[in-house]
Amino acid sequence: MHQPPIPHVRGADPQIADLIESEARRQFEKLRMIPSENYVSVAVLEASGSVLTNKYSEGYAGRRYYEGQQFIDPIETLAVQRARDLFGVEHANVQPYSGSPANLAVYLAMVSPGDTVMGMALPMGGHLTHGWPVSVTGKWFRAVQYGVRPDTGRIDLDEVRDLALRERPKIIFCGGTAIPRTIDFPAFARIAAEAGAVLVADIAHIAGLVAGGAHPSPVGHASIITTTTHKTLRGPRGAMIMSTAEHATAIDRAVFPGLQGGPHDHTTAAIAVALKEAATGEFRAYAHQVVANARALASELSERGYRLVSGGTDNHLILIDLTPQGIGGKPAARALDRAGIEVNYNTVPYDPRKPFDPSGIRIGTPAITTRGLAPEHMPQVAAWMDAAISAAIKDDDAAIERIAGQVRDMLAAFPMTGFAAQP
Repeated sequence: MHQPPIPHVRGADPQIADLIESEARRQFEKLRMIPSENYVSVAVLEASGSVLTNKYSEGYAGRRYYEGQQFIDPIETLAVQRARDLFGVEHANVQPYSGSPANLAVYLAMVSPGDTVMGMALPMGGHLTHGWPVSVTGKWFRAVQYGVRPDTGRIDLDEVRDLALRERPKIIFCGGTAIPRTIDFPAFARIAAEAGAVLVADIAHIAGLVAGGAHPSPVGHASIITTTTHKTLRGPRGAMIMSTAEHATAIDRAVFPGLQGGPHDHTTAAIAVALKEAATGEFRAYAHQVVANARALASELSERGYRLVSGGTDNHLILIDLTPQGIGGKPAARALDRAGIEVNYNTVPYDPRKPFDPSGIRIGTPAITTRGLAPEHMPQVAAWMDAAISAAIKDDDAAIERIAGQVRDMLAAFPMTGFAAQP
């Protein structure tokens, strides 16, 4: 059953209660390996579902447009201070509703429509909001895109520099959604300085690794940092923008009143809780274990003949090109899900297939690490993945069902916050 229990939801809306309970059980019984997903603590769940959802708090602490902020202001102040302390930044804004609005606020603060901006191309591992054409950021700005080398799957910083010096963007984004290697923040900072651009580090995927010391920090290199508060950071679905003091006022004005009205105070409280958890030694050990698990899993998959983009991983994420296996990413992801292994299909660099039917899958270790899996479990995880993909190629539904049962049996020994097995 869902933990904390939801008897009032059941009383008011049994249909929704059943769906929540079913989702809790699904999360308990599956290897959740989408790299942007995780499990939050019960404390974060409780804060997210508290009476704070009843309040409106337009403005900032000490400068609100509504009364009744005696307890809301200290909550937001705590969240801001904890973000500043954890990441070592001069300024933090914890009000953005999610990662995309956070990035939009950066554009609003730093550039005007038609200005040149630069980011990593979406098919190469970047994010929609880094200037990709279907995003408003690619429609309202003149966006130029960098990628990765075809032979290595890694960013060629000499090419990035040449592009930046030729196009002279006003802002440069580094970071993305499918980058399995360490981001070289100092190198990007040197390029941005030479090109006269503001460097923005989007660390949505790796924020928890940065906080836990398992990935280099962009602080001191990027003057603006955006991140979601979930993924590896294990907080609620929200976002933050961190910056040097120089950009604090522009960032705050862009978030409110530029893009948003009242912040979601229940989310702010949950962010504060998650940031306190992330400042512990236990979380630091977790961040390093995430990377250890990803490297162990990458090694096992590589030995089984899987083509890993860039040859492996330095962080929480593995991008697999399934072309050698003769199966597309979508049918593979669907088969893996039926086998109790949740991943997402994903484009790979220079993918000849369409984005909705790409060649790859994207997997990660944040959630399974939270459940307690360690490197010694990765050979079995790799074996199940390989068997499920092979079964999909052969249309062997029985094998897929058998794997799902084995996954359920193993995970029964690993507790999950948010779910309690009924006796």
